Amino acid sequence: MTVPERPERPPAGPPAAGPAGPSLVVDGVSVRLGGRRVLDEVSFEIGQGELTGLIGANGAGKTTLLRVILGLVRPSAGRTALPGERVGYVPQKVVLDPDLPLRARDLVELGLDGHRLGLRVRARDRRLAAEGMLEAVSAEELADARVGRLSGGELQRVLIALALVSHPRLLLLDEPLANLDLRSTSEIVALLHRICVEQQVSVLLSAHEVNPLVPYMDRVVYLAGGRAAAGATDEVIRGDVLSRLYGHHVDVVHVHGRVLVVVGPEPPVPTAHEPVLEVG
Repeated sequence: MTVPERPERPPAGPPAAGPAGPSLVVDGVSVRLGGRRVLDEVSFEIGQGELTGLIGANGAGKTTLLRVILGLVRPSAGRTALPGERVGYVPQKVVLDPDLPLRARDLVELGLDGHRLGLRVRARDRRLAAEGMLEAVSAEELADARVGRLSGGELQRVLIALALVSHPRLLLLDEPLANLDLRSTSEIVALLHRICVEQQVSVLLSAHEVNPLVPYMDRVVYLAGGRAAAGATDEVIRGDVLSRLYGHHVDVVHVHGRVLVVVGPEPPVPTAHEPVLEVG
């Protein structure tokens, strides 16, 4: 996003967009860890500026998949392709000492040098870039706050600014909504959607719960037992699709705009001797 013009302030948004095409390609990725298959032929693509939810329970393989994309885990089969030069990453757990003498602006500035060799960014340019990115994520008022004393939602905003300050084409977030209250969850998802639209950054966000993402997701990657179903939300969050994925009967219930996924045995079919209740 380009922040409002100010004298001598560089834009907070990314440089000119690169060639059109997917920001991420995952093609038949399988991973075995400790003799156990964690991922089994996972395939999907993320287009430029799309928000994609990576949904699954604990142990489904979400974090492993993110680590494969980051190059931290080598797949036993398949490949990933990242046409963009840079990837931003917000890890699952960030624990900071409340008395750590580090301000939010200082933390965001660290993201400007992590990928660089040779000359460092000038101090004044670093400060302006950090301030601009904090403003881009609506956290400018936190610039001088100690990062160890921020609330969960405030810290997520600062970490997103840190991940975005080098202008990546793809942003990966591992469980960024965990331990946030409902208001903070809604605000963070809306913020990420705005970043997708205004900065044309592609976002892959892992989560246990699909409902906060439904109003904003362009597509979903649903993981279960290491296997994946990927596509538009209404193509994937369906009883027949998830039943095949889980290998068990799954009901998908829509109630007041929310989605309830129930995994369990398929209801028995009544025999000829059992009464059938019909609701007219």
